[in-house]
Order: sequence, then structure tokens, then C-alpha cells
Amino acid sequence: MAFHLRKEIEFLQKKMLSLCTMVEENLRRAVRSVADRNADEADLVLQNDRQIDNMEIDVEEECLKILALHQPVAVDLRFIVSVLKMNNDLERIGDLAVNIAERAKIIATHAPIDIGFDFNVMFVKAVNMLNASIEALINLDEEKSHEVCACDDAIDELNRRMFEIFKKQVESQPKNVELMMQYLSISRHLERIADHATNIAEDVIYMIEGDIVRHRKI
Repeated sequence: MAFHLRKEIEFLQKKMLSLCTMVEENLRRAVRSVADRNADEADLVLQNDRQIDNMEIDVEEECLKILALHQPVAVDLRFIVSVLKMNNDLERIGDLAVNIAERAKIIATHAPIDIGFDFNVMFVKAVNMLNASIEALINLDEEKSHEVCACDDAIDELNRRMFEIFKKQVESQPKNVELMMQYLSISRHLERIADHATNIAEDVIYMIEGDIVRHRKI
């Protein structure tokens, strides 16, 4: 029984890493579609989302099968529970990447404007947080997980700054309201992606320590 459980957990780990890779690649593509004003790149994000959804279902079904057949305990049980939660976070990040790509398609139809905000900084921070949370999962790196959690405040502050810029732009350049709404939505989506990356990092800590750190300062 222990041998079969170990093989199925290893198989589940491979599935989870494949999903992580797919989600990260699609997010990077969505970010590029905004930066390059590339509607074709955005369309690829939308197309790839179905594959991510299917993989998310596969991972969940694999977790439920292991729980039903092997009734794991201790570390193995924590791993399965953590994967179920991470799986949901990754699927939501995939959905948010789609939302960003949809905003990119609208932005590509407008003439460029100076929004007074460096989105590249926010892009890089959010993508790096996701990448670091995935590395923490792969390597069971508790220290890196704590680093991811510590980065979340910076993304929150950037999102607040974007909202302040949006309010000023609406007052001074009302003709740009529709376009600014797209950028504000992207900012909010990136902030949510950072939240989900933080959730993944917190679940890695739970997997390693058995300590639930959500809802308290790390």
C-alpha cells in the first residue's frame, strides 16, 4: 500500500508542476500582450485557458482518488490538502491571466496614452511572486515561501497608487475614461494574482510545518 501511495503522490507532483508551468507561461503571455499591445498574443492566452482548466480538473480528481483509495495521514495528508488548495489558486490565476488578455485586446484598439504609471514594475513583481511560490513548492523551500508572503504589501501599494492615478485622469482627461478603466482592471487583476501566489506560499509552509499561517502576519 505504501509503495502504491508513494507512486501516486509522485505522479500527482508531476501533474501539479505541469499545471504550474502552464499557468506561469500563460500569465507571462498575458503580460506581454498588454506591454506590446498585441491582440494576437492575447488570443493565445484565451485559447490556452481551456487546457489549464482541464489540467486543474485532472489534478483535483487525482487528489480525490488518492484520498479515497489510500486514506493518507500526517505528511501525505497535508500534501494532498495543500495541493487541492493550490490547485484552486492556480486555476484562478489562469482566469485572471485571461481577464488581463481581454483588457489587452481592448487597449490594442486605442491610441497609446501616457497613464503616468509604470506597469512594468507591477508586472515584474506579480510574475516574480508567482514564480517564487512555484519554486518554493518544487523545492519545499520554507524561506522562499516567507519571502513571497512579504512581497504582497508592495503589490497592494502599487494597486492603490494606480487607483489614485485613475481618479486624477478621470478628472483631467475624461475622454480617456474607457481606456483608463482597462488599466485599472489590469492593476486589480495583478493584485489578485499576487494574493493567490501568497496563498500558494502559505500552503507550502503548511505542507512543511503543519502550521496554518493564513490570516496572521508572517
